[in-house]
Amino acid sequence: MLRTFEKAALEAGKAIITVLREGFPVTMKADASPVTVADEEAERIILAHLARDFPEIPVVAEESVAAGKVPDISGRGFFLVDPLDGTREFVEGRQEFTVNIAYIENGAPMAGIVYAPALGLAFSGEHRHAERLVVTDDFTVGARSTITVREQPDDRLALASLRHNSPETGNFLAHHAISKCTNIGSSLKFCLLAEGKADVYPRFTRTMEWDTAAGDAVLRAAGGSTVTLDGAPLTYGKTGAAADFDFANPNFISWGGRKRVLEPA
Repeated sequence: MLRTFEKAALEAGKAIITVLREGFPVTMKADASPVTVADEEAERIILAHLARDFPEIPVVAEESVAAGKVPDISGRGFFLVDPLDGTREFVEGRQEFTVNIAYIENGAPMAGIVYAPALGLAFSGEHRHAERLVVTDDFTVGARSTITVREQPDDRLALASLRHNSPETGNFLAHHAISKCTNIGSSLKFCLLAEGKADVYPRFTRTMEWDTAAGDAVLRAAGGSTVTLDGAPLTYGKTGAAADFDFANPNFISWGGRKRVLEPA
């Protein structure tokens, strides 16, 4: 499955870079978030790969959902796709945008890939094995290396959303005596935890499942965890809740360390 993910992500990333170089208009969706032809073309490419290799598995993809196309996933494994996470970064010419594909089974992210085409890096994971991929200028994998989370050090480094920070984040850092925090966009936060370059990512503002599933899959494969505020694993395929949108995540904490340190430092 990861081989299909790789092919789809690399092809989608190539299309995104082509759009970036040629220029593009930006339109706004109903939720006031931006969308470009890069989002749409990347999703079309990914859906074609998944339909060809896994026609029986339904796909929940961001732009398709925005267009009202939501498959029935009840009692089934399914794919979650965010073809361009960090569209605002993309529009502004930043490099942190990513392509995200994940497979969900029984509510858990079992396999995933996060590809940052402007950085020439990808991260993948499944079956408790995660890798960092160096992608060449011709959009092929040039090198692979196994990655794992690091043990929680005494001086922990936190990651925060570039655009969606909150007072709760500051309170969390203070409560856990974490003085170092780096802001970064897109699902790359999960990947930095997975490769042992940071320790915790608290999120207290809205995310959707396609925003987090692929990065969470990589993180869990590397030995990390993502839990809700009550300490339970974050689950996927959340639908039918009267109080919230389908596929919306609650607040969560992602830990890079093998020990989940939830008590104050």
